[in-house]
Amino acid sequence: MLIADFNAQDAADARASALVWAAIPRWANAVVVRRPYSSVADLVEVAERLAATWTRADLDAALAHHPRIGEKPRGTSAEAEASRREQASMTDAASPVAARIADSNAAYEARFGRVFLIRAAGRNPDEILAELERRLGNDDDTEAAEATAQLTEIALLRLRQALTPPTPESSPPASAEPAHSSAGQPPSTSTDEGVPA
Repeated sequence: MLIADFNAQDAADARASALVWAAIPRWANAVVVRRPYSSVADLVEVAERLAATWTRADLDAALAHHPRIGEKPRGTSAEAEASRREQASMTDAASPVAARIADSNAAYEARFGRVFLIRAAGRNPDEILAELERRLGNDDDTEAAEATAQLTEIALLRLRQALTPPTPESSPPASAEPAHSSAGQPPSTSTDEGVPA
């Protein structure tokens, strides 16, 4: 999808797109009503500014749309697909690291009452484990702020990925039959996932 496509979507479809980036309805609505955007950078700037208003209630609501780190995201929703891409490095986690992440996940949930949220994309399993263990030492307010910052990073990453033009290598040849597109269909906003990336 291009920025022009997002600008041209009807409000319901645009809102569904934005909810994949972060499942916070008031944020998605605010992003949509500010269209049109002149560029992806313009949209990112607005989305990030609006994300600065997120509350702990917004964080807790959004966490239900992220799988637990280290667990395979379930389902075929757009959120599940995004989480699979973001957590790809976890498929290479050594068994002892994966076991420590699982144990630390449980400790984190007992400590903070929510799943551990981290931008997994660009991090290897050892880095994720180190952050999880470090953040277990946070107080409640510090950890809520860190988790919200991670949610913002995830949202902006998903936004950029959704609106990045296809590369020449991924574009079909000019002579190829045009592929059927589901661009007019709203992405699913349901999720089978238990908790966060």
